[in-house]
Amino acid sequence: MRAVTFNVSIPGYLIGKSLGGVSESALFGALSGVRYREVAEPRLPADDWVKLDILAAGVCGTDVSTLTFNSSPSLEPFGSFPAVLGHEILGLIAEVGPKVRRFEVGQRVVVDPFISCTMRGFLGSAQCRSCASGLHCTCERAGDEGVLRLAGEPIQRGTMVGYHAGLPGGWGERTIAHESQLLAVDDALSNRTAALVEPLAVGMHAVLNMRPLGGGPVLVIGSGPIALGTIWSLRAAGYRGELLAQVKRPHEAALAKSLGASAIVAPGDEARSALLDTGAKGYKPIIGDEVYAGGGFPLVFDCVGNAGSLAQCLRYAAPRARIVVLGCAPEIPKLDLSFLWAHELDVRGFVGYGVEDWRGERAHTFRITHDLLVETGAPVEDMVTHTFALAHYRKALSAAANHRQSGAVKVQLERAAVSTAE
Repeated sequence: MRAVTFNVSIPGYLIGKSLGGVSESALFGALSGVRYREVAEPRLPADDWVKLDILAAGVCGTDVSTLTFNSSPSLEPFGSFPAVLGHEILGLIAEVGPKVRRFEVGQRVVVDPFISCTMRGFLGSAQCRSCASGLHCTCERAGDEGVLRLAGEPIQRGTMVGYHAGLPGGWGERTIAHESQLLAVDDALSNRTAALVEPLAVGMHAVLNMRPLGGGPVLVIGSGPIALGTIWSLRAAGYRGELLAQVKRPHEAALAKSLGASAIVAPGDEARSALLDTGAKGYKPIIGDEVYAGGGFPLVFDCVGNAGSLAQCLRYAAPRARIVVLGCAPEIPKLDLSFLWAHELDVRGFVGYGVEDWRGERAHTFRITHDLLVETGAPVEDMVTHTFALAHYRKALSAAANHRQSGAVKVQLERAAVSTAE
């Protein structure tokens, strides 16, 4: 089968870091570790696995950061390469193992890409604490080989599909999945909407775990799919207070409003004015940026994860406020943490999803997200601004990496798609 693969190597890293700012060929092209090539089609490793034909798969900011070598090397031990990329997956079931009971051939399904102890072959009391509690996104065996055998060898290390040498991601024609990874998709959802369940679930997981949400105001920093998904998740989960979205570009502002933001602010003076409206007062230290006391935002979602956004969170948060880090923050040099302790702030990070308490039941974040998409009919599909055929992956990656120029919000690769920039 044809697939887009990525291999990590020291020469590739050096080429990407030295030439990536000059030529995309060093990041996505002939000089990079990315290839569109023929790979072996995966086989079902056990009777409770299924094979999927890929219908659509998203390009995530994490993918771009990985390919441009802007992510932290500290997570390298928890992946294995070469890997077929892509973890935002919508598929059509093409084959089921004899022990699969909840799914059948022909169903559309979305795939939870985090690799659990169950998938690794550790069952019952052998499961780690995270997996046993339903939070497999932090599986504690991610750095180890598993019991399950893939092509005759123990399953390799890895946190998630798309960064795993043995479990192909969605940037290929087919993949395999364990029954526990799957959620059937309602006919009411289009392919593009269904393929957004994974990134939307990231924001939903954070929102559900930050309850009670209080009366606001809430500030969401960022204008990508995670930020927009967080805005939708806040409203879908029942938050009715003031919700400010900090975005940079007009089309992102329109999306934020359509998904539930009550006000839009641009970074800089507009955001500062919104902070002062909360009752905050600015003070200028002898050296450094303006700081604030009084007022502030009691709940802030940082969906960017860079030095500027984290510094803003720490300054804009009210005393004893809660800061949620959803942007994949890497190493941040010279980040001033003074207000972390001076204002007794509560900072939490979230990486994925799992089993949640919702409406008196325990349900997977994917199920909650899916059902709320059907229930609300929200226009989340408008986030998909660019679609490409798999063979045009370089154009897809370029659009995603250069979103300021391309206007891309969410880029998806679609089976048999005519490549477009919609």
